[in-house]
Amino acid sequence: QVQLVESGGGLVQPGGSLRLSCSASKFTFSSYDMSWYRQAPGKQRELVAAITSGFITNYSDSVKGRFTISRDNAKNTVALQMNSLKPEDTAVYYCNADRPRAAANFWGQGTQVTVSS
Repeated sequence: QVQLVESGGGLVQPGGSLRLSCSASKFTFSSYDMSWYRQAPGKQRELVAAITSGFITNYSDSVKGRFTISRDNAKNTVALQMNSLKPEDTAVYYCNADRPRAAANFWGQGTQVTVSS
């Protein structure tokens, strides 16, 4: 059974930092492309950052220069370091694992990030 569990969300003031972590279990983590998505109230879910199985990264324009995605295959984790947070970053953040060639896709339950003064 595949499981993705996010942690690290919470309340932070504008300009602050937060680090999200996603722990994976019971699948071949290193073979998956990993991503962070977010969904704000009234908006559709959007891609925030991604890191492929080959460690290639890409970011949404809205977070470039502020967020950093990383992965540790030895620990089966993917992290999202978020700096210079803005109120518009407020959303539920979801971890995603994708293996296109195997048509496999998994989601975590999400963790709430609230940026407010």
